[in-house]
Amino acid sequence: MSYIRTEVHGSVGEIVLDRPRALNALDLTMIDDMQATLEEWGDDDAVETVLVTSATDRAFCAGGDIRAIRDHVLAGEPAEVTRYFSAEYRLNQLIAEYPKPYVALVDGPAMGGGLGISVHGEVRIVTEKALFAMPETAIGFIPDVGSTYFLPRLPQGVGMWLGLTGSRIGGADAVAVGLATHLVPSARIDAVADAIRRGTPLREVLADHRGPVVSDLPLRKIAEYFDDDNAVAIVGGLRGAVGDEWAAQMVDQMAGASPTSLCVTATMIAEGAVSSLAECLDRELAAAERITAHPDFVEGVRAVLVDKDRRPAFSPDSVELVDPVAAAAIAGL
Repeated sequence: MSYIRTEVHGSVGEIVLDRPRALNALDLTMIDDMQATLEEWGDDDAVETVLVTSATDRAFCAGGDIRAIRDHVLAGEPAEVTRYFSAEYRLNQLIAEYPKPYVALVDGPAMGGGLGISVHGEVRIVTEKALFAMPETAIGFIPDVGSTYFLPRLPQGVGMWLGLTGSRIGGADAVAVGLATHLVPSARIDAVADAIRRGTPLREVLADHRGPVVSDLPLRKIAEYFDDDNAVAIVGGLRGAVGDEWAAQMVDQMAGASPTSLCVTATMIAEGAVSSLAECLDRELAAAERITAHPDFVEGVRAVLVDKDRRPAFSPDSVELVDPVAAAAIAGL
């Protein structure tokens, strides 16, 4: 069974994510089907634009099918883990290099892998219902899908903040920091989608949605506390900010994350700042193979997605106890 639908409207090819019960979480068949469709349309002169939408208003894409990855780990099937992530990252690279306008329409949550099939595209349209996040450290994993390339290219400290804390940002904030390109009111998103399907030039469809947006992100605080490449230093700085309520909230958010994941993530985001997307994806694949073999991954997915008790027993249980050599080895550095 395929969880995507494809339609061609004149010169516009549309991929509809259609796995509503899983909030469009990407299983391997969805990834493979998207890859095959995009390759076909890339070589088809009749298709001039690609539009990616969701069949449910509950989400754009909740990420990758992490529970299935955990099952492969528990079953002792590392080759299946590699197969999944290799396919997903190959798709991310294809989207980033796509020879035609690739338009993602995000009118709901986009987590993890959902950013991989949107942020790498040329046009990322969001609404006030959009929600972007890379929450992987909470499950003992790392921000991936090429995020170690695009996160460090956001405004000062923002990428590190998103990667370490798993913080969620809305549509306007996503445009403000560069994760999205256009903000459209949700009430008008169907009209925008229909105009794109009719083949109306994108510059005309989006002409009224190119203006500045209002963002409430505390960019100064983010730059102050997260402009570093060391998780231990970042956490220490936040803990030392006596009386700063926002800093205390960030400490609380990271308290639920795997300390090993935090250290590996900080290292990989810093390295990604001076790497190409292809280099970042290669590094992420190697890191994904290693970190899914770490006990924190199975435990983190259990706590967040399986038992949902939100009480993971990570080991070590603080960033200060993480062996920096071991963290660098997971990161492939």
